[in-house]
Amino acid sequence: MTGLKTNERLGTRAVLRYCRMSAYKAREVLDLIRGLDAARAAEVLRYSERDAAHVIGKLLASAVANAENNDGMDPEELYVSACYADEGTTMKRWRPRARGRATRIRKRTCHITVIVSRLPDERLARLRAERAAEVATRRARRVAGARKAQAREEPAVDEAGAEEIVQQEAPAIEAAEQEFGEGGQAEAVASEAVAPEAGAEAPEPAEAEEPQAVDTAAPQAGVEEPAEPAAEEPGQAGEEESK
Repeated sequence: MTGLKTNERLGTRAVLRYCRMSAYKAREVLDLIRGLDAARAAEVLRYSERDAAHVIGKLLASAVANAENNDGMDPEELYVSACYADEGTTMKRWRPRARGRATRIRKRTCHITVIVSRLPDERLARLRAERAAEVATRRARRVAGARKAQAREEPAVDEAGAEEIVQQEAPAIEAAEQEFGEGGQAEAVASEAVAPEAGAEAPEPAEAEEPQAVDTAAPQAGVEEPAEPAAEEPGQAGEEESK
């Protein structure tokens, strides 16, 4: 039982002819993306370390663009249905060796073909569900991270303690509202802070006293004047000198 030949597969294709690499190297990379959806295949090629991945990545983008512009297909619904590399022309060169001999150098080429087709309905539904679940998971992680950051910044509120405080302050708030109306507690506190207490007389301002002139000549009351030294008699002074 034989299936469809490679060149008879349905889908939109892009072909690169006479690529300057061997078909073996191209096939190693094509095996990585065969059967994957277009977005996943492009991601695999982007992070592949082989040189052939860069060339095949451009070819895959060309095939997706052909399907979108020429066949009017949605790029998100495409997958790599077939990809293969055929042998191309081999260019022969010579390298000189010892004793005048020559060694053949083969510069191989290949023809690379990438075919993209629309995903089956079952696989397409599964792919959409996986993408929706992935988006929901990322959103949930982002929200959880934001909530954790907010919880670290703001202190946790004790609901039980808050309710106890409200219950304790409820009678005072009700009494203030009955006496002063809505917002009475704030008005009462403000009035107590501003208005003086009832029955307390305001202190009268002290009268400024006029400065009294001080008589420097007259002695002040309560201040004793220094006593003048008594005059010595001439006889007493002579006796003290003789001694």
